[in-house]
Amino acid sequence: SEMRDKGLSFDAVLKEAQQLGYAEADPTFDIEGIDAAHKLTIMSAIAFGIPMQFAKCYTEGISRLTREDIGYAEGFGYRIKLLGITRRTPRGIELRVHPTLIPARRLIANVEGVMNAVLVQGDAVGATLYYGRGAGAEPTASAVVADLVDVTRMHTADPEHRVPHLAFQPDQITELPILPIEEVETSYYLRLRAFDRPGVLADVTRILADGRISIEAMLQKEPAEGEEQVDIIMLTHRAIEKNVIAALERIEALPTIAGKVTRIRLEDLGAR
Repeated sequence: SEMRDKGLSFDAVLKEAQQLGYAEADPTFDIEGIDAAHKLTIMSAIAFGIPMQFAKCYTEGISRLTREDIGYAEGFGYRIKLLGITRRTPRGIELRVHPTLIPARRLIANVEGVMNAVLVQGDAVGATLYYGRGAGAEPTASAVVADLVDVTRMHTADPEHRVPHLAFQPDQITELPILPIEEVETSYYLRLRAFDRPGVLADVTRILADGRISIEAMLQKEPAEGEEQVDIIMLTHRAIEKNVIAALERIEALPTIAGKVTRIRLEDLGAR
């Protein structure tokens, strides 16, 4: 949000967050999504009655985000947030943390600064949102004291009436499979840096079609004065991740494409 609102670089925003005490001196856990993955692993165990499986949680941080991608996303009506997603599907449990485009109209897309939010989609109640501070001295101290109180209650309560740590009795924990990230189906934001020559878009769209990836929206920028390369931005419909990866490898091999294609996952977060 600071990169978007103030036009600052990632490094400048990180330095400010450290000075305010919102990020650790070693910010790895914060910016690489590891801290969010720890929390998501616990919540998935409570939600679905599965063992905690942090090693199987796909984790990708925000260190590679650029102001350009944040701006392009805004132009399409989206915000980019570091999102942890756990979802039960017929093929297994999704367990993933990564930067995500979210429609700006969604409440969770407007969680800014040090605030955190948890969005829960229930079968009967629909979507509910839990919102509050996620960093700083007092919120951290409050969470630690709450944990100590829970531990004390566990030791003093009647053993027969204790609520298990993960809300399920040990014999009710199930071994549902964690869906590998390559098998996850979602939409994508793609940014290509291409030479401004005839036939570039035709080559790219043909490769995407071969991978059964359809385009929802597209934007091609005009080249800057004196430059031969342009940004091409695409939003796709839902596609299997492994198909997208294979298609991007073919696109990056084209002589008209400069460098790597930027890929950010996109979630509508509406009811399915």
